Amino acid sequence: MRYEEIAKEKFDHLVKNWKKKDIYILAIESSCDETSIAVVKNGREVLSNVISSQIDIHKRFGGVVPEVASRNHLMAISNVLQESLDKAGKTMQDIDAVAVTYGAGLVGALMVGVTFAKSLAYAYQLPLIKVNHIKGHVSANYIAHQDLKPPFLSLIVSGGHTAIVRTKNYLQNDLIGSTVDDAIGEAYDKVSKVLGLGYPGGPIVDKMAKEGTHSITFLSHEMMPHTFNFSFSGLKTAVINYIHKLKQNGKEVPIADVCCSFQCEAVDALVHKTIAACKKYKAKTVAVAGGVAANKYLREQLTRVGEENGIRVLFPPMVLCTDNAAMIGAEAYFNVIHGQGLADMKLSACSGLNLKYSVKK
Repeated sequence: MRYEEIAKEKFDHLVKNWKKKDIYILAIESSCDETSIAVVKNGREVLSNVISSQIDIHKRFGGVVPEVASRNHLMAISNVLQESLDKAGKTMQDIDAVAVTYGAGLVGALMVGVTFAKSLAYAYQLPLIKVNHIKGHVSANYIAHQDLKPPFLSLIVSGGHTAIVRTKNYLQNDLIGSTVDDAIGEAYDKVSKVLGLGYPGGPIVDKMAKEGTHSITFLSHEMMPHTFNFSFSGLKTAVINYIHKLKQNGKEVPIADVCCSFQCEAVDALVHKTIAACKKYKAKTVAVAGGVAANKYLREQLTRVGEENGIRVLFPPMVLCTDNAAMIGAEAYFNVIHGQGLADMKLSACSGLNLKYSVKK
Protein backbone atom coordinates (compact mmCIF):
# COMPACT_ATOMS: atom_id res chain seq x y z
CA MET A 1 0.00 0.00 0.00
CA ARG A 2 1.08 3.58 -0.65
CA TYR A 3 1.85 5.89 2.28
CA GLU A 4 -1.30 7.96 1.71
CA GLU A 5 -3.50 4.87 1.91
CA ILE A 6 -1.84 3.62 5.09
CA ALA A 7 -2.01 7.05 6.72
CA LYS A 8 -5.68 7.45 5.81
CA GLU A 9 -6.49 4.01 7.19
CA LYS A 10 -4.75 4.78 10.48
CA PHE A 11 -6.36 8.21 10.63
CA ASP A 12 -9.83 6.75 10.12
CA HIS A 13 -9.11 4.21 12.86
CA LEU A 14 -8.26 7.04 15.28
CA VAL A 15 -11.40 8.94 14.34
CA LYS A 16 -13.54 5.87 14.91
CA ASN A 17 -11.91 4.61 18.11
CA TRP A 18 -10.74 7.72 20.00
CA LYS A 19 -13.18 7.03 22.84
CA LYS A 20 -11.77 3.52 23.28
CA LYS A 21 -8.02 4.14 23.14
CA ASP A 22 -5.43 6.68 24.20
CA ILE A 23 -4.04 8.77 21.35
CA TYR A 24 -0.42 9.91 21.49
CA ILE A 25 0.51 12.77 19.18
CA LEU A 26 4.05 13.93 18.50
CA ALA A 27 3.80 17.65 17.73
CA ILE A 28 6.36 19.95 16.10
CA GLU A 29 6.45 23.76 16.29
CA SER A 30 8.99 25.93 14.42
CA SER A 31 7.03 28.96 13.24
CA CYS A 32 9.46 31.59 14.54
CA ASP A 33 12.50 31.26 16.82
CA GLU A 34 11.55 28.37 19.11
CA THR A 35 12.22 24.78 18.08
CA SER A 36 9.75 22.71 20.06
CA ILE A 37 8.61 19.10 20.04
CA ALA A 38 6.05 17.62 22.43
CA VAL A 39 4.29 14.36 23.11
CA VAL A 40 0.64 14.93 24.05
CA LYS A 41 -1.81 12.28 25.27
CA ASN A 42 -5.50 12.69 24.45
CA GLY A 43 -5.17 16.41 23.75
CA ARG A 44 -4.84 17.52 27.37
CA GLU A 45 -2.01 15.60 29.02
CA VAL A 46 1.52 16.77 28.18
CA LEU A 47 4.08 13.99 28.53
CA SER A 48 6.90 16.21 27.27
CA ASN A 49 7.25 19.71 25.84
CA VAL A 50 10.84 20.50 24.92
CA ILE A 51 11.59 24.05 23.75
CA SER A 52 14.90 25.21 22.31
CA SER A 53 14.78 29.02 22.34
CA GLN A 54 16.82 31.35 20.13
CA ILE A 55 16.05 34.56 22.03
CA ASP A 56 19.64 35.14 23.12
CA ILE A 57 20.82 34.69 19.51
CA HIS A 58 18.38 37.26 18.09
CA LYS A 59 18.78 39.84 20.86
CA ARG A 60 21.94 41.16 19.22
CA PHE A 61 19.93 41.95 16.05
CA GLY A 62 17.03 43.61 17.86
CA GLY A 63 14.56 41.09 16.48
CA VAL A 64 14.21 37.73 14.77
CA VAL A 65 16.33 37.28 11.62
CA PRO A 66 14.50 34.68 9.46
CA GLU A 67 17.61 33.11 7.92
CA VAL A 68 19.33 32.79 11.29
CA ALA A 69 16.17 31.26 12.78
CA SER A 70 15.93 28.66 10.00
CA ARG A 71 19.56 27.58 10.37
CA ASN A 72 19.21 27.18 14.12
CA HIS A 73 16.04 25.11 13.71
CA LEU A 74 17.99 22.78 11.44
CA MET A 75 20.76 22.39 13.99
CA ALA A 76 18.43 21.80 16.94
CA ILE A 77 15.47 19.77 15.74
CA SER A 78 16.91 16.24 15.82
CA ASN A 79 18.20 16.67 19.38
CA VAL A 80 14.91 18.22 20.47
CA LEU A 81 13.05 15.19 19.07
CA GLN A 82 15.16 12.72 21.01
CA GLU A 83 14.92 14.72 24.22
CA SER A 84 11.14 14.97 23.88
CA LEU A 85 10.72 11.22 23.36
CA ASP A 86 13.06 10.46 26.25
CA LYS A 87 11.21 12.77 28.63
CA ALA A 88 7.88 11.26 27.60
CA GLY A 89 9.23 7.74 28.03
CA LYS A 90 8.06 6.90 24.51
CA THR A 91 9.51 5.82 21.17
CA MET A 92 8.18 6.56 17.69
CA GLN A 93 6.51 3.15 17.79
CA ASP A 94 4.21 4.48 20.54
CA ILE A 95 3.12 7.51 18.49
CA ASP A 96 -0.27 7.51 16.71
CA ALA A 97 0.16 10.66 14.60
CA VAL A 98 2.64 13.43 13.81
CA ALA A 99 1.35 17.01 13.99
CA VAL A 100 3.10 20.13 12.73
CA THR A 101 2.56 23.86 12.52
CA TYR A 102 2.34 24.70 8.81
CA GLY A 103 1.37 28.35 9.19
CA ALA A 104 1.37 31.17 9.99
CA GLY A 105 4.96 32.22 10.57
CA LEU A 106 8.36 32.65 8.95
CA VAL A 107 8.33 30.51 5.84
CA GLY A 108 11.90 29.24 6.19
CA ALA A 109 11.41 28.35 9.84
CA LEU A 110 8.11 26.65 9.09
CA MET A 111 9.66 24.64 6.28
CA VAL A 112 12.18 23.07 8.68
CA GLY A 113 9.38 21.80 10.91
CA VAL A 114 7.11 20.72 8.04
CA THR A 115 9.88 18.83 6.23
CA PHE A 116 10.98 17.12 9.45
CA ALA A 117 7.39 16.15 10.28
CA LYS A 118 6.79 14.75 6.81
CA SER A 119 9.97 12.69 7.07
CA LEU A 120 8.89 11.22 10.41
CA ALA A 121 5.35 10.53 9.24
CA TYR A 122 6.58 8.80 6.09
CA ALA A 123 9.32 6.80 7.81
CA TYR A 124 6.97 5.48 10.51
CA GLN A 125 3.86 5.36 8.28
CA LEU A 126 1.87 7.67 10.54
CA PRO A 127 -0.90 10.18 9.78
CA LEU A 128 0.40 13.72 9.28
CA ILE A 129 -1.77 16.40 10.90
CA LYS A 130 -1.50 20.05 9.82
CA VAL A 131 -2.14 22.68 12.48
CA ASN A 132 -2.92 26.40 12.37
CA HIS A 133 -0.46 28.06 14.76
CA ILE A 134 -2.92 30.63 16.10
CA LYS A 135 -5.64 28.06 16.77
CA GLY A 136 -2.93 26.14 18.61
CA HIS A 137 -2.53 29.07 21.00
CA VAL A 138 -6.23 28.84 21.89
CA SER A 139 -5.86 25.10 22.49
CA ALA A 140 -3.16 25.74 25.09
CA ASN A 141 -6.08 26.48 27.40
CA TYR A 142 -7.41 22.94 27.00
CA ILE A 143 -4.16 21.70 28.51
CA ALA A 144 -4.10 24.26 31.30
CA HIS A 145 -7.78 23.97 32.20
CA GLN A 146 -8.95 20.38 32.02
CA ASP A 147 -12.61 21.28 32.39
CA LEU A 148 -12.66 23.86 29.60
CA LYS A 149 -15.07 23.12 26.79
CA PRO A 150 -16.56 25.35 24.09
CA PRO A 151 -18.38 27.62 23.73
CA PHE A 152 -16.35 30.48 25.21
CA LEU A 153 -14.72 33.73 24.10
CA SER A 154 -11.03 33.81 23.19
CA LEU A 155 -8.78 36.86 23.34
CA ILE A 156 -5.81 36.18 21.05
CA VAL A 157 -2.86 38.49 21.68
CA SER A 158 0.54 37.95 20.12
CA GLY A 159 3.24 39.53 17.99
CA GLY A 160 1.25 38.87 14.83
CA HIS A 161 -2.39 38.80 15.89
CA THR A 162 -4.86 40.59 18.12
CA ALA A 163 -8.44 39.33 17.97
CA ILE A 164 -11.55 38.52 19.95
CA VAL A 165 -13.28 35.39 18.73
CA ARG A 166 -16.16 33.24 19.90
CA THR A 167 -14.92 29.67 20.07
CA LYS A 168 -18.19 27.90 19.22
CA ASN A 169 -16.79 24.38 19.21
CA TYR A 170 -13.42 22.65 18.85
CA LEU A 171 -13.27 23.52 15.14
CA GLN A 172 -15.20 26.75 14.58
CA ASN A 173 -14.48 30.32 15.66
CA ASP A 174 -16.53 33.44 14.95
CA LEU A 175 -14.47 36.61 14.55
CA ILE A 176 -15.90 39.38 16.72
CA GLY A 177 -13.12 41.95 16.47
CA SER A 178 -9.47 42.27 15.45
CA THR A 179 -6.69 44.77 14.93
CA VAL A 180 -7.00 46.78 11.75
CA ASP A 181 -3.25 47.39 11.62
CA ASP A 182 -0.52 46.41 14.10
CA ALA A 183 -0.84 43.55 16.56
CA ILE A 184 -0.32 44.48 20.20
CA GLY A 185 2.93 42.49 20.35
CA GLU A 186 4.32 44.50 17.44
CA ALA A 187 3.50 47.73 19.28
CA TYR A 188 5.31 46.53 22.40
CA ASP A 189 8.41 45.62 20.38
CA LYS A 190 8.46 48.97 18.57
CA VAL A 191 8.04 51.02 21.73
CA SER A 192 10.82 49.03 23.41
CA LYS A 193 13.09 49.58 20.42
CA VAL A 194 12.51 53.33 20.27
CA LEU A 195 13.20 53.57 24.00
CA GLY A 196 16.42 51.59 23.52
CA LEU A 197 15.29 48.82 25.85
CA GLY A 198 15.97 45.86 23.58
CA TYR A 199 14.25 42.69 22.40
CA PRO A 200 11.83 41.06 23.07
CA GLY A 201 9.87 44.18 23.92
CA GLY A 202 6.85 42.71 25.72
CA PRO A 203 8.44 41.48 28.95
CA ILE A 204 10.88 44.43 29.06
CA VAL A 205 8.16 47.08 28.80
CA ASP A 206 5.98 45.15 31.26
CA LYS A 207 8.82 45.12 33.80
CA MET A 208 9.70 48.80 33.30
CA ALA A 209 6.05 49.79 33.62
CA LYS A 210 6.02 48.67 37.24
CA GLU A 211 8.56 51.37 38.04
CA GLY A 212 6.53 54.16 36.45
CA THR A 213 3.15 55.85 36.72
CA HIS A 214 0.31 56.33 34.28
CA SER A 215 0.99 60.05 33.98
CA ILE A 216 0.97 60.49 30.19
CA THR A 217 -2.03 60.41 27.86
CA PHE A 218 -1.12 59.28 24.36
CA LEU A 219 -4.61 58.86 22.91
CA SER A 220 -7.29 61.35 23.94
CA HIS A 221 -10.08 59.20 22.50
CA GLU A 222 -11.33 55.63 22.80
CA MET A 223 -9.61 53.15 20.49
CA MET A 224 -11.93 52.24 17.56
CA PRO A 225 -15.15 53.29 19.35
CA HIS A 226 -18.44 51.42 18.78
CA THR A 227 -16.62 48.33 17.48
CA PHE A 228 -14.69 45.40 18.92
CA ASN A 229 -11.73 46.20 16.67
CA PHE A 230 -8.34 47.55 17.72
CA SER A 231 -5.80 49.95 16.20
CA PHE A 232 -2.41 49.82 17.88
CA SER A 233 -0.62 51.70 15.11
CA GLY A 234 -2.06 55.01 16.30
CA LEU A 235 -1.04 54.38 19.91
CA LYS A 236 2.43 53.26 18.85
CA THR A 237 2.88 56.37 16.68
CA ALA A 238 1.70 58.65 19.49
CA VAL A 239 4.30 57.14 21.84
CA ILE A 240 7.08 57.51 19.26
CA ASN A 241 6.12 61.12 18.53
CA TYR A 242 6.11 61.92 22.25
CA ILE A 243 9.61 60.46 22.65
CA HIS A 244 10.98 62.24 19.58
CA LYS A 245 9.52 65.59 20.68
CA LEU A 246 11.19 65.36 24.09
CA LYS A 247 14.53 64.47 22.53
CA GLN A 248 14.29 67.32 20.02
CA ASN A 249 13.70 69.73 22.87
CA GLY A 250 16.66 68.35 24.80
CA LYS A 251 14.47 66.90 27.55
CA GLU A 252 14.96 63.60 29.32
CA VAL A 253 12.54 60.80 28.40
CA PRO A 254 10.76 59.38 31.48
CA ILE A 255 11.19 55.79 30.29
CA ALA A 256 9.31 54.07 33.12
CA ASP A 257 6.36 56.48 32.85
CA VAL A 258 6.23 56.04 29.06
CA CYS A 259 6.18 52.24 29.48
CA CYS A 260 3.50 52.40 32.17
CA SER A 261 1.29 54.84 30.28
CA PHE A 262 1.61 52.96 26.98
CA GLN A 263 0.85 49.64 28.65
CA CYS A 264 -2.15 51.01 30.52
CA GLU A 265 -3.73 52.37 27.34
CA ALA A 266 -3.00 49.25 25.30
CA VAL A 267 -4.13 46.72 27.90
CA ASP A 268 -7.13 48.75 29.04
CA ALA A 269 -8.41 48.70 25.45
CA LEU A 270 -8.08 44.91 25.41
CA VAL A 271 -9.87 44.55 28.72
CA HIS A 272 -12.68 46.98 27.90
CA LYS A 273 -13.51 45.43 24.53
CA THR A 274 -13.18 41.84 25.74
CA ILE A 275 -15.57 42.34 28.65
CA ALA A 276 -17.98 44.25 26.39
CA ALA A 277 -17.92 41.35 23.91
CA CYS A 278 -18.61 38.89 26.73
CA LYS A 279 -21.65 40.90 27.76
CA LYS A 280 -22.99 41.20 24.22
CA TYR A 281 -22.59 37.50 23.44
CA LYS A 282 -23.52 36.36 26.97
CA ALA A 283 -20.20 34.57 27.45
CA LYS A 284 -19.31 33.58 31.00
CA THR A 285 -15.77 32.40 30.18
CA VAL A 286 -12.92 34.07 28.29
CA ALA A 287 -9.67 32.24 27.50
CA VAL A 288 -6.60 34.32 26.69
CA ALA A 289 -4.06 32.98 24.18
CA GLY A 290 -0.76 34.02 22.62
CA GLY A 291 2.58 35.40 23.74
CA VAL A 292 1.14 38.61 25.21
CA ALA A 293 -1.03 36.45 27.50
CA ALA A 294 2.13 36.29 29.64
CA ASN A 295 1.85 40.02 30.34
CA LYS A 296 1.35 40.46 34.09
CA TYR A 297 -0.64 43.69 33.88
CA LEU A 298 -3.07 42.12 31.40
CA ARG A 299 -3.47 39.12 33.70
CA GLU A 300 -4.19 41.33 36.70
CA GLN A 301 -6.59 43.73 34.99
CA LEU A 302 -8.62 41.26 32.95
CA THR A 303 -8.95 38.89 35.92
CA ARG A 304 -10.08 41.74 38.19
CA VAL A 305 -12.62 43.20 35.77
CA GLY A 306 -13.81 39.72 34.86
CA GLU A 307 -14.51 38.94 38.51
CA GLU A 308 -16.39 42.23 38.89
CA ASN A 309 -18.65 41.18 36.00
CA GLY A 310 -19.07 37.50 36.88
CA ILE A 311 -16.84 36.34 34.01
CA ARG A 312 -14.32 33.52 34.40
CA VAL A 313 -10.97 34.56 32.90
CA LEU A 314 -8.47 31.83 32.02
CA PHE A 315 -4.77 32.14 31.18
CA PRO A 316 -2.36 29.34 30.27
CA PRO A 317 0.82 29.03 32.35
CA MET A 318 3.74 31.08 31.03
CA VAL A 319 5.37 28.14 29.22
CA LEU A 320 2.18 27.63 27.19
CA CYS A 321 1.79 31.33 26.28
CA THR A 322 4.84 31.53 24.05
CA ASP A 323 5.36 29.27 21.04
CA ASN A 324 5.43 25.60 22.04
CA ALA A 325 4.59 22.22 20.57
CA ALA A 326 2.25 21.07 23.36
CA MET A 327 -0.46 23.47 22.19
CA ILE A 328 0.00 22.15 18.63
CA GLY A 329 -0.50 18.60 19.89
CA ALA A 330 -3.68 19.63 21.70
CA GLU A 331 -5.11 21.36 18.63
CA ALA A 332 -4.17 18.37 16.46
CA TYR A 333 -5.97 15.97 18.78
CA PHE A 334 -9.26 17.85 18.63
CA ASN A 335 -8.95 18.03 14.86
CA VAL A 336 -8.29 14.29 14.63
CA ILE A 337 -11.24 13.17 16.74
CA HIS A 338 -13.50 15.30 14.53
CA GLY A 339 -12.00 13.86 11.35
CA GLN A 340 -10.12 17.00 10.32
CA GLY A 341 -6.52 18.00 9.58
CA LEU A 342 -5.12 15.00 7.70
CA ALA A 343 -2.37 16.15 5.31
CA ASP A 344 -0.22 14.38 2.74
CA MET A 345 3.36 14.63 1.49
CA LYS A 346 2.41 17.71 -0.55
CA LEU A 347 2.00 19.78 2.63
CA SER A 348 4.03 22.97 2.50
CA ALA A 349 4.64 25.94 4.77
CA CYS A 350 2.27 28.89 4.48
CA SER A 351 3.62 32.10 5.96
CA GLY A 352 0.44 34.07 5.35
CA LEU A 353 -2.06 31.53 6.61
CA ASN A 354 -5.19 33.33 7.76
CA LEU A 355 -6.97 32.60 11.00
CA LYS A 356 -9.75 30.69 9.22
CA TYR A 357 -12.50 32.30 11.23
CA SER A 358 -16.06 32.68 10.12
CA VAL A 359 -17.06 36.30 10.58
CA LYS A 360 -19.79 37.08 13.11
CA LYS A 361 -22.36 39.28 11.43
